[in-house]
Amino acid sequence: MKLIPLLAGLFLVTTVHAQVKRQHNLKFTSLPKQWDEALPIGNGWLGALVWQRDNNIRLSLDRVDLWDDRPMPEIHRMTFKWVEQQVLKGEYDTVQKVGDRPYDQNAAPGKIPGAAMEFSIPAGYQARWAEADLSNGLVWIEFDDELRFLSYIHATQREGYFAWENAKPEMLDQLIPSLIPPRYQLGPTEKPGNASLARLEYPKGSVKKGKNNIRYHQPTWNGHYYEVLIQWIISKKNRLIGSWTISIDQPAVLTRIDPALKEPTGWNAHEKWWKDYWNRSSISIPDSLLETQYYREMYKFGSVARANTPPISLQSVWTADDGRLPPWKGDYHHDLNTQLSYWPGYTSNHTDLTAGFTNWLWKVRPENKRWTKQYFGTDGLNVPGVSTISGKPMGGWIQYSMSPTTVCWLAQNFYWQWQYTNDTVFLKQRVYPYIRDAAVYLEQITRMENGKRRLPLSSSPEYNDNKITAWFHNWTNYDLSVARYLSYVAMMTANAAGNKPEEKRWTKLLQELPELSSNETGLTMAPDVNMEHSHRHMSPYIGIFPLKNLSEHPGDKRIDLSLKHLELLGTRKWTGYAFAWMANMYASANKGDSAAKHLRIFASNFVSPNSFHLNGDQKGGEYSDDQGRPFTLEGNFAFAQGIHEMLIRSNTGVIEIFPALPADWKDVSFRKLRTEGGYLVSAEKENGVETVVEITATKNGLLLLKKPRHFHTWIVEGIDHDQVGLQNNIFSIPVKKGQVIRFKNGFE
Repeated sequence: MKLIPLLAGLFLVTTVHAQVKRQHNLKFTSLPKQWDEALPIGNGWLGALVWQRDNNIRLSLDRVDLWDDRPMPEIHRMTFKWVEQQVLKGEYDTVQKVGDRPYDQNAAPGKIPGAAMEFSIPAGYQARWAEADLSNGLVWIEFDDELRFLSYIHATQREGYFAWENAKPEMLDQLIPSLIPPRYQLGPTEKPGNASLARLEYPKGSVKKGKNNIRYHQPTWNGHYYEVLIQWIISKKNRLIGSWTISIDQPAVLTRIDPALKEPTGWNAHEKWWKDYWNRSSISIPDSLLETQYYREMYKFGSVARANTPPISLQSVWTADDGRLPPWKGDYHHDLNTQLSYWPGYTSNHTDLTAGFTNWLWKVRPENKRWTKQYFGTDGLNVPGVSTISGKPMGGWIQYSMSPTTVCWLAQNFYWQWQYTNDTVFLKQRVYPYIRDAAVYLEQITRMENGKRRLPLSSSPEYNDNKITAWFHNWTNYDLSVARYLSYVAMMTANAAGNKPEEKRWTKLLQELPELSSNETGLTMAPDVNMEHSHRHMSPYIGIFPLKNLSEHPGDKRIDLSLKHLELLGTRKWTGYAFAWMANMYASANKGDSAAKHLRIFASNFVSPNSFHLNGDQKGGEYSDDQGRPFTLEGNFAFAQGIHEMLIRSNTGVIEIFPALPADWKDVSFRKLRTEGGYLVSAEKENGVETVVEITATKNGLLLLKKPRHFHTWIVEGIDHDQVGLQNNIFSIPVKKGQVIRFKNGFE
């Protein structure tokens, strides 16, 4: 692999463009000793964690669609009407027996690990440092005597690579990899624990070793199998170069490594992908902790998201490597986890990657419609709140895993994908059909009472856990917020698609829904039910963020009252993602200091040394009673969106720069952040004063820009001055696709 000269050049290039810098890299003075502190690499399809186990370099190998997708027992027996009847009778244990317990009692369905690859560290050698280069996804481990281990996963091919460089000739045979299967089988005297992989009851896999390769074949469920293939060559330059892949239900195949080629591992194409990724957008803020964490989050996003992959699950391509089932089966939680995981992709100008989520939702739509008919007894579309990779329900706390409103929140991803791309073809072919199906379902699942619609049963993730009291007989603000949002976007997309009759139909649906309940505490859990204690899930306040569907009329203090009430309740029952979500709410309420404070708490207390979100407070319970360390990704990506929300806003149709900066952030800039309407915006602030705003239109349209606070006079470039309107501090400019408008502060 021709890596070292390229690295030096990359550091120079990224510094010039003020994007990700070397100081943002993950760097350790010794190799991490735990899988959840490992150096992560990935390409959306494949992933690996690089760490040290005993005296070996260990690569935990994974593939995003490596699943045991067997049906969850008992789930098909339930209907929503039956659940309602049991709740009304107060006999909820019957529901828990069928809907909740199978999730804990059964090892599958769920995500499964691939295997591990290990390399013996030569006797007498110590790692001097280990680094993950965020600019190109390369892990570099430096040993004594300039012995070096390198690894990356190709950005566009389903192959990972590794190499040893500067090895002594007599050492090379010792550096050949070994393959370690997952612990699907136990020893004769061992008993499987509740989370043991052995509970999957797979047959023993086979490991076949060739002269320069290893093939692992693992049967799984119902005739399915996967294979892990590793190959390597030893070159004449004291280098060992190898590659690996994982296949599912077909023999694994690798591209032959040809040492005669100048670049035998496809590095140039890999480097080009990452260079384009980082060139899409960048930010610069004066808080080094937050800036570093931001770039580490966006590195992970580039490592796990692709347009043609299944969506980001709880751990995505970094399944736990500890001989156990992954936390929460590594599944798809649609009561916040998948949604939060895609938040930063839109603003950071990676809509090609966020498309992966809507593409998958569209793919499993037929299965979801079948389930909607079977469970809810309606036409249209809902989605299981906890689902398998094929879109089937998994159960477990069915108030949320089989919620009556999951699709209402998921509709936002379709709406955002359209709004941020301004793709009218996508609108007509997928966005409106998907949202329409959801609105048809909402029409039929709700009932008219006294001129307003209500749900038969309502809930709010994850309030009162899985108790019968988690069901409400009136709308919770969570369910009502997402239902009102769905009705609104159905109305808007019907209008944009030119369907006037259905625009009226969805307008009527919105009018038939009640208003959100509130009192002196702000938004409540439900009518006459306050949020009474600290709680990890911000579900009652989803209208503040991300839906942003509260109408802030003069005198309407619901947002401020809600935030103050949350502050009063405290954070003792929060997890890491709650701090990141709260930061987004503060930013959307123009409270930049509070937003930054919560992001700092997240970055300081709730992440592993490798930046993974570990849910619990890792500093002895300084802010939360939860001190566990289950790794999930949604908190990481919610953090990144919190930075975006402080820098730019566009949900009202008007672009606003620097809406929620902390008071001490005087020098701030960002480049090519994307807004609703498909605009790419760059802006700079120096010594507390906005100096320049540059906007590129990706479609024809009318650009609306809120006049920056310190633009008392201005210079505009890219359009005649007389075409720039200004009313109520809003610039309005007709633009054409590709047109660049640049405003400069006139400093007068």
